Amino acid sequence: MIDSKTQPVGHSNSSPAAKPKSGRSAGFGWIPIRTLAARHRPRILAHLLSLGERDRYLRFGHMASDLQIKQYVDRIDFDRDEVFGVFNRRLALVAMAHLSYFANGPQGAPAGEFGVTVAPHLRGRGFGERLFDHAALHARNHHIDTLLVNALSENTAMLRIARNAGARIERDGPESQAWVRLAPESLASHVEALVEERAADVDYGLKRQAQRMDGMLSGLTTKS
Repeated sequence: MIDSKTQPVGHSNSSPAAKPKSGRSAGFGWIPIRTLAARHRPRILAHLLSLGERDRYLRFGHMASDLQIKQYVDRIDFDRDEVFGVFNRRLALVAMAHLSYFANGPQGAPAGEFGVTVAPHLRGRGFGERLFDHAALHARNHHIDTLLVNALSENTAMLRIARNAGARIERDGPESQAWVRLAPESLASHVEALVEERAADVDYGLKRQAQRMDGMLSGLTTKS
């Protein structure tokens, strides 16, 4: 399923014009991406429940109900998988990616599966592609050399991300599947992941501090 002529994602010879630089999306500024943990389940649930019927259908492959979404969030294994998110200035989760690992990928080797959701008002700003790049980086650092993207054939945004990463799309009726080949891990990939994580933590801390200040000022205004 992988196009043998395609350069692996993250390869040092890949064209800078073809992929945005780390932490950036083409035409937009840096996007802070944090690693999420079990304590973030309520925010993940709130983000997914805010999606409309069409978005739920495209993400899960069926018209997921509130109960089914809650069950999905409850089943996320944060010890095995990785979940990444983008928070807005009010610390609401506005985009997230789920990178799940499984044992039997191509040739029986471990692989990862990527899924993403982005709030409607932020579509077209590169959030999905940046979350894919971030997930691919972390997968490489976990000794994973292929990522699976499963999507409905009508989910053109998701398939575009996979195609831009070098995957060959194979359609089977209403569903499509793509394997994306990744470059091997390196010292640079580990440093890049560490720098991105630290920068996102600083960004989150500043947003939280600003939110607290807004709350204090609002309280003082109310009392006066």
